Amino acid sequence: MKITNDIKYVGVNDHKIDLFEGQYIVPDGMAYNSYVIDDEKIAVMDTVSIDFTHEWLDNISEAIGDRQPDYLVVQHMEPDHSANIVNFMNNYPNATIVSSMKAFDMMKNFFGFDFEDRRMVVGEGDTLKLGKHILSFVTAPMVHWPEVIVTYDSTDKVLFSADGFGKFGALDVEDEWACEARRYYFGIVGKYGAQVQTLLKKVEKLEVETICPLHGPVLNENLDYYFDLYNTWSSYGIESEGIVIAYTSVYGNTEKAVKLLADKLKSKGCPKVGLNDLARSDMAECVEDAFRYGKIVLATTTYNSDVFPFMREFINNLKERGFKNKTVAFVENGSWAPVATKVMRDMLKDSKNLTYTQTNVKMLSALNDTSREEIENLAEELCKDYAINNNVEDKNDLTALFKIGYGLYVVTSNDGKKDNGIIINTVTQLTNSPNRIAVCINKDSYSHHIIKKTGIMNVNCLSVEAPFSVFERFGFQSGRNINKFSGIEPECSDNSLAVLPEYINAYMSLKVEQYVDIDTHGMFICTITESKVISDKETMTYSYYQQEVKPKPETDGKKGWVCKICGYVYEGEELPEDFVCPICKHGAADFEPIK
Repeated sequence: MKITNDIKYVGVNDHKIDLFEGQYIVPDGMAYNSYVIDDEKIAVMDTVSIDFTHEWLDNISEAIGDRQPDYLVVQHMEPDHSANIVNFMNNYPNATIVSSMKAFDMMKNFFGFDFEDRRMVVGEGDTLKLGKHILSFVTAPMVHWPEVIVTYDSTDKVLFSADGFGKFGALDVEDEWACEARRYYFGIVGKYGAQVQTLLKKVEKLEVETICPLHGPVLNENLDYYFDLYNTWSSYGIESEGIVIAYTSVYGNTEKAVKLLADKLKSKGCPKVGLNDLARSDMAECVEDAFRYGKIVLATTTYNSDVFPFMREFINNLKERGFKNKTVAFVENGSWAPVATKVMRDMLKDSKNLTYTQTNVKMLSALNDTSREEIENLAEELCKDYAINNNVEDKNDLTALFKIGYGLYVVTSNDGKKDNGIIINTVTQLTNSPNRIAVCINKDSYSHHIIKKTGIMNVNCLSVEAPFSVFERFGFQSGRNINKFSGIEPECSDNSLAVLPEYINAYMSLKVEQYVDIDTHGMFICTITESKVISDKETMTYSYYQQEVKPKPETDGKKGWVCKICGYVYEGEELPEDFVCPICKHGAADFEPIK
């Protein structure tokens, strides 16, 4: 690959690596970059990982033919760039190594000798003339090792930036630069923001048209974008407006709290809310988000009079990388002696320029009215700038979901002792070749348990003839405790499951092929084993049920809330956010104020 007329790429892609530096997940591999400057004298810029010795040497030979390199410029001694120095010098014994004095000291540590008879020591401002190309060397200590130099070719205006401007990922994988470059920067270079700032000030005096890093793609367009990002990252500034929530949860109660907080933040105008489960997410991704956004919520349980281990690891990662200039809020949980907020704040005591919210959330085992109010207040405090700076409108009106056309169905199953049924409105045809049907069922329901165990079900399509009593029977009670077919003589399909004897216009027998966990519900992806049309009556839709079948609530001037599913009336000015209808078991989202 040609970079310019005289500069060629001779690096390699590594798709065998799973962890870079033994800790960073790299699903798209890594690139180890090396370059050849072909002039009167030939300079090779850095080597590659030891696993690619012959591929790299072949690339050099292909780039320069029968000519011999005059120089090997070593900018960085980390083994992914320096491991082939000895192999190079064995193949090109007349070449000279050009590097910093600290790098030669490291070569002695790595290889047992420092090439004293074949070396050129360079420092700040030194130059090397290859012909028409003149290389100038700029020291960059602690970006991110002490021996690092970067090299500027004034002829083609190319900056060889060592690990600067690098990213995770092999070059034969196309992806967006900033995401993996950000994760790379904060994981590997992030601690050394002051040193990166020093290097940027040196580089801004140079006329740079191309950046050739040791990892990631060559950059030759819109360079101000990359320099601006590096300036933001290294000065610990705010790259994106938004709030990141980093949490751990043992039994799900802290998770419920932070999900409620996330919904509140979105409804109050927060432009971006990141939610990171520290026990399950890539820790490097979590660290990246913490530095990207200006505000962070740390939520965890008290654990052994401390914080949960993943939270401790996360905060230690932040401290190690110089975490500063952020707004921080805390959510703590504890069943008898919550101390998580105190522990987290103590851990961050040496971090500079942190602003702590006045509101924090304290939970005792689970959410209650007090902690919900604290979540509301915390969301208000964190979003006050967004509310001031934006004309906030509700872009999270979930009643929009009611505009989707739904049918209503009774899904039947059998637990080995009795037939069971449940009312649902989420049956969807996915494909017709092969026929695939998706059925979503609440994971708390007994039907979900049975179907996951047996792998079969029947979907009975309700017609507009179905009375409200069908919904009371199959929708407002659990089949674990009662026999939903009591007093009914159902028919059976070939799979021996019940088919409703009336009020349906068709049925389908389904065999589960795949199960997808979608948090509160499970999605069963099924094939059709049997199907039959019973009548030409129209299918009962959710809208028809709401308008024509569901009884109108008898409010008699009451103040309160009415369930849109079954008509149950809750009396009171405010409906608790965790309220569950005692009849149909639907949550507060399915209630509306009595008008």
